[in-house]
Amino acid sequence: MQRYLARRLLLFFPTLVLASLAIFAIMRVIPGDVAQVITGGEEGTSVLMAGQLESIRQELGLTESLPVQYGRWVWSLVNGEFGGRSLLDKEDLSAIIGRRLPVTLQLAVYTLLISWTVSLPLGIVAAIYQNRWPDYIVRTASIAGHALPNFWIALVLILGLVLLFRWTPPIYYVNAWEEPWQHLQKLAWPSLILSWGFSSSLVRVTRSNMLEVFRQDYIRTARSKGLTEQIVVLRHVLRNALIPVVTLAGLQIDGLLSGSVILENLFGVPGIGQGIVHAATERDYPVIQSLTMLLVLLTLGLNLLVDFVYSFVDPRIKYA
Repeated sequence: MQRYLARRLLLFFPTLVLASLAIFAIMRVIPGDVAQVITGGEEGTSVLMAGQLESIRQELGLTESLPVQYGRWVWSLVNGEFGGRSLLDKEDLSAIIGRRLPVTLQLAVYTLLISWTVSLPLGIVAAIYQNRWPDYIVRTASIAGHALPNFWIALVLILGLVLLFRWTPPIYYVNAWEEPWQHLQKLAWPSLILSWGFSSSLVRVTRSNMLEVFRQDYIRTARSKGLTEQIVVLRHVLRNALIPVVTLAGLQIDGLLSGSVILENLFGVPGIGQGIVHAATERDYPVIQSLTMLLVLLTLGLNLLVDFVYSFVDPRIKYA
């Protein structure tokens, strides 16, 4: 187990390096110029404008070679500056991350709590009542949540709330300890939409794995010993059916982080996803690169955490 985790940790850092190279390269390939965004002009309109653009590029360090720009950015990631500063308003990346990361984490935590609270009981109910009306209802809802894109659901929901109830989310985000009701209104709908799609696959996997475990010989043996159905389901069936569920949950966390990028913009949630989109429209390279690297780091770290969870879910798992 220790050797396996050591190898995973050794692979962790090369993966980060490759991700940083890919992100940096993509930022330099996409069209656009932050100097034009700052001046609000178009390159080549006049000699004065061209000189002004060149002066801004030199001030921002965009005229240096790509290896120098990459090295400066990577060094700012490891020396505590978290990627340097924004090119537009000169705000430190550490301040931007400190302001936006807690919001995204709260949205992710709410989504995970709702998903796990709902998906496991519904998966158990669907498996126990196989091919009966509770199973049909659960499967229909899970298929719909899996098939419908969350951004489409969000747009339809916002349109319905505005037209039918004249209700829109609060404009400004507040912390839960300041205004709990306004905080809940801001994050409730994106959390519910994300949890619907997130839990749909968990429900189906929980159901299918429980049905498979129900057919095992040791389950028939447990029932023949006189154990109640509740003990059989909770102690024997559910625990053995959870391993694929934990695997899927770990893989879906990637989709949870990327899915929040769209919903944060639709509902005006000031998280990491909204920061990436705003920085992309303004060609603010350090902000895009650093916030994207933060998402990569969170994804790799959560996947590594899933491997730790395996050993607690099923002690029989051994890593060679």
